[in-house]
Amino acid sequence: MYLASFGLAEKPFAITPDPRYLYLGTQHADALAHLVYGINDAGGFIQLTGEVGTGKTTTIRSLLARSPQNADIALVINPRLSRLEFLQAICEELGIEVPAGAVGNGKELVDLLNRQLLRIHAAGRRAVLIVDEAQNLTVEVLEQVRLLTNLETDSQKLLQIILIGQPELRDLLSRNDLRQLAQRVTARCHLQPLARVDTAAYVRHRLRVAGATSDIFNAPALAEVHRLSGGVPRVINVICDRALLGAYTEDRHDVDAVLVRRAAGEVFGRPLAPPWLKPAVLASGASLLVAAAFLLWRQLPHAAATAAGTAAATASYPRSPAPQPPALSSLLANAGAATTADAAFTELLRLWQVTYTPGPADPCTQAAAQRLACVTLHSSIAQLHELQRPAILMLADEHGASHQVVLTGIGAELATLQIGARSVRVGITDLARYWYGDCVLLWRPASLPVSELRPGMRGAAVRGLRGQLLQANGTAPGTVHNATFDPELTRLVEDFQRAHHLAVDGIAGVETQLLLDAVLAAPGTPTLRSPGAGTAAAPLTATPLASTG
Repeated sequence: MYLASFGLAEKPFAITPDPRYLYLGTQHADALAHLVYGINDAGGFIQLTGEVGTGKTTTIRSLLARSPQNADIALVINPRLSRLEFLQAICEELGIEVPAGAVGNGKELVDLLNRQLLRIHAAGRRAVLIVDEAQNLTVEVLEQVRLLTNLETDSQKLLQIILIGQPELRDLLSRNDLRQLAQRVTARCHLQPLARVDTAAYVRHRLRVAGATSDIFNAPALAEVHRLSGGVPRVINVICDRALLGAYTEDRHDVDAVLVRRAAGEVFGRPLAPPWLKPAVLASGASLLVAAAFLLWRQLPHAAATAAGTAAATASYPRSPAPQPPALSSLLANAGAATTADAAFTELLRLWQVTYTPGPADPCTQAAAQRLACVTLHSSIAQLHELQRPAILMLADEHGASHQVVLTGIGAELATLQIGARSVRVGITDLARYWYGDCVLLWRPASLPVSELRPGMRGAAVRGLRGQLLQANGTAPGTVHNATFDPELTRLVEDFQRAHHLAVDGIAGVETQLLLDAVLAAPGTPTLRSPGAGTAAAPLTATPLASTG
């Protein structure tokens, strides 16, 4: 479905074990080397283990694709067999015709196998038995496997055996009654999940094999793929395939962390929080405990001396309790249609003096008609402070229901939300319980569509970028003539990214241009207001936009 959209010749993340897609990172290259050694050199057992989905079967397929011409390979992929069924399966794999009288006769089957192995050896060839999912072998069959290694000439074993299975295979072979077999294992290799850098290389490798000519997953997306998949290749494939489909349905040609997290949520059947949420909540809780302990310690020496006077003063002058913001859970529970996407976009576009009409044309298309660009971000409270732009926040309540509200103000402890026609203040900590970082905001770029600006590029957009960066640095740029993205402009971009905690790469992508626009805050564009600690939040409005011609 999405192949043409991304310029792909085939699906890059199919879960079938296609050897063309084997990513030879350090450990998979080592595993393949062990298997090739098992085919080319005489010896005992070769053992390859790994968790489900770590690429064992793909490694086998790659081995078979590279196997030497002088090897006869018997592959048993369903080892849930009796001892006699197992022997018969090996005979069939090696092309041995089993007479009716030999079926069910262990000695006859072994004799047939031994004669075939001698013929293979006499022809200067090697016989190799590969058993996949070997953790499912019974002790009886494993003992038969061991006995097969006794088939030999004076100088060489006639059958090389490779056992491949899940980690349970290691436990199985460690049993005392199988110690004779374990002692014959001459090489062991265990596949671990991919490290973060290998996960990124794995995704890029599969995309290149499928025909991609550019990076489709950006760096934060690749980091999120690794975090959510645990580095397990099969899980990586499922998440990435779903993320590409999600990007296609949104008519996008790249994949970011938000899309990856949404795809993983669909795969796992539950909403997934961004990586910063749990540490932030724990840090907030720890800070509150420390603050409470400190206040209690300060008050203890004075408590006994002032208790009577405080009680009398309280009786004479009752103190009004500080107003507490309403709980966000109750606001969402009673919001009804006020937290639908249409309601949220109606409010957000109104702040930019644009009327939104629910219907066939989606809100971002309607915004583009007014020279506004929609940006979907995976953000944080700190970044919202930096951007200072109203944004639609995607919230999820305790029941998993989705809500869209408009952030119109933000402070150190409180945020102002527009829920339908109602403006409310909520605590930042309360908001963090329901917001997992997904948001949509609007901005007015110099031109649409917004293009990434890189070193070496030339044109009016580059000239405008230079002027904006000089202005952000407090330098009156005057008329900017240099329209080349040269090393000086690269340095300006990197300095801006570093100052605002962005990835420092010297490339003015959408996020860098968006933050630069927010820092300059052109007149007539809506910005966030501070909610104030004890006053009602001021309504957020925008002054009339100047004509842009």
